[in-house]
Amino acid sequence: MKKVTLIVLDSAGVGALPDAASFGDEGANTIGHIAEQMPLHVPNMLSMGLGHLPGLHLEAAENANGVYGRAMEKSMGKDTTTGHWEMSGIILPRPFPVYPDGFPQDVIEAFEQAIGNKVLGNKPASGTAILDELGEEHLRTGYPIVYTSADSVFQIAAHEKLYPPEKLYDMCRIARAQLQGEHGVGRVIARPFIGEKAGAFTRTGNRRDFSMEPIAPTVLDVLDEQGFDTLAVGKIEDIFAMRGIRRSNHAAGNPACIDAALDYLKEDFNGLLFVNLVDFDTLYGHRRDVQGYGKALEYFDSRIPEFTSLMDEDDLLIITADHGCDPAHRGTDHTREYIPILCWKKGMKGLASIGTRTSFADIAQTICDYLGANASFPAVSFAKEMEG
Repeated sequence: MKKVTLIVLDSAGVGALPDAASFGDEGANTIGHIAEQMPLHVPNMLSMGLGHLPGLHLEAAENANGVYGRAMEKSMGKDTTTGHWEMSGIILPRPFPVYPDGFPQDVIEAFEQAIGNKVLGNKPASGTAILDELGEEHLRTGYPIVYTSADSVFQIAAHEKLYPPEKLYDMCRIARAQLQGEHGVGRVIARPFIGEKAGAFTRTGNRRDFSMEPIAPTVLDVLDEQGFDTLAVGKIEDIFAMRGIRRSNHAAGNPACIDAALDYLKEDFNGLLFVNLVDFDTLYGHRRDVQGYGKALEYFDSRIPEFTSLMDEDDLLIITADHGCDPAHRGTDHTREYIPILCWKKGMKGLASIGTRTSFADIAQTICDYLGANASFPAVSFAKEMEG
């Protein structure tokens, strides 16, 4: 039996991609800029090779053991769905649609008719700013708040007093069913909140993402069909519309997701444990909180020994990201960056570099090859490097 644990540090990019300027992200470097502005104490990731990646302002650890590298995104996007799908084997032929001026009126009118209510907003906005702007009007009228961002998302914010989570999720399912084809956004996101006035509104942990179903088989599909276990933690089940996932713990927040992943590792299974740690992105990246992001990285790093202590001889740990969200960059959006790839298993001696991969999809092919599953993704495996 073999276990592969794939942990996605949501938004922990490691430097601007060559085409970043076309996305408005020239010079972005999420981890590098954090390390530039604060002492970043992440000894366990450094021991896996993180400090050997270029431009991170981190010292390379001595006596390190692991396999390290970085990957470029081949799909033309910088959002959660695109990044996770690509590392799972899908390279999107075209980007998901975005709406810098809000959604077309016919889209909004169809949604309003389906839910039997008007909506507020319909524009790009920060998730916290839109609540300060429209939250009180929402409480007065009962109209849900619809907004988007630079990503391909249709977000619905509603107060839990007026719309208990399940009622909000039902509205999201309506939107998901409508937003197909030309307007097939990557995600419809439920954004429940509480509070009584502007400045005091707070989003709750009951967020849910309703993604498009993957357009091709993913690493989860391949493994599931071939009899391997596929376990998910956090919003992985949302990103993949639960497809190919046998068991899931929809924990909210990094500490809870880490705890849930460790609970799974204590069990006997043969296959993939796929974990998303979203707080890096939502709590610190989008809010441009350098210190908070850095402390969250340190917290995660401090818990890596709990993962390695539960690993058997043939188990593999992979730590990566899905895009950037540089807290020192202009704006509040994701940034188009390389992602790190850090791999570790017992018995590794010294460091080996896998260089710069030309696609996130190399991760999917590597996982299948390592587990002994038959797969043929548009990717190049680095599983042989795990043999050392």
